[in-house]
Amino acid sequence: MTTSAPRSPTARRSPLALPAVVTVAVLVAVWQLYVQVSGIRPQLLPSPLRVVRQGWAHRDEIGVHAAATLQVTLIGFAVSLVLAWALAIVVDFSPWLRRAFVPLFVASQTLPIIAIAPLMIIWFGFGLLPKVLVIALVTFFPMAIGLIEGFAAADREAGALLRSMGASRRQVFRYVRLPSALPRFFTALRIGITYAVVGAVFAEYVGASEGLGIYMSLQKNSFRTDLVLAAVLVTALISITLYLLTFAAERVVAPWARAEGRARHG
Repeated sequence: MTTSAPRSPTARRSPLALPAVVTVAVLVAVWQLYVQVSGIRPQLLPSPLRVVRQGWAHRDEIGVHAAATLQVTLIGFAVSLVLAWALAIVVDFSPWLRRAFVPLFVASQTLPIIAIAPLMIIWFGFGLLPKVLVIALVTFFPMAIGLIEGFAAADREAGALLRSMGASRRQVFRYVRLPSALPRFFTALRIGITYAVVGAVFAEYVGASEGLGIYMSLQKNSFRTDLVLAAVLVTALISITLYLLTFAAERVVAPWARAEGRARHG
């Protein structure tokens, strides 16, 4: 009797990614065809081939700016991550603080980033700090709320059982509430990391000496639409890469979360 080998995770995910790949390929083909047929000027709409060629020709310059954006993104996101964990844990241990802080978390998302970012530049200059603050402001909310709701969704019966066995509140938090929060946290993490890249680029666009945001602004002013789109492509690749890395982190930190998700969705 023979048994078939189990399919690898990569093989299972490949069919799911196929529709997205086909859609992108069709859109790029339509874009290329339209540019060739219409004869539109490259300054208005360059072809995908021109974008790739010019991006590759200027890869060294774009690479320097991409590295600056990635550095700012990771630093700002790390600051946001630490703050989200610290405040979510504090709020979980104090219902009064939950009622006090959660409305403030929500209110922070009503602030238009298009208005806040220039103020950060005015107040703190063109260095690292204003960009880190913008990224933290953009990404803090989804991660903090994800953690707070995850802690609150912990199994009450499991917590009661541990308390009946003499467990302290910290032990209940460690063995019940923390594992319960991790799946929601990683969902929020994926949202936050994509927001972080957008926040970094926008902060650089408002004012910076290097980074993809300021690079796009300079090329736009020079009517190099092809290089603007090349920088947009690099920004998208950075976002997708960081997004996929969150799945790797989840597999290491909370492997049961993905298994539970697959079980719920069949």
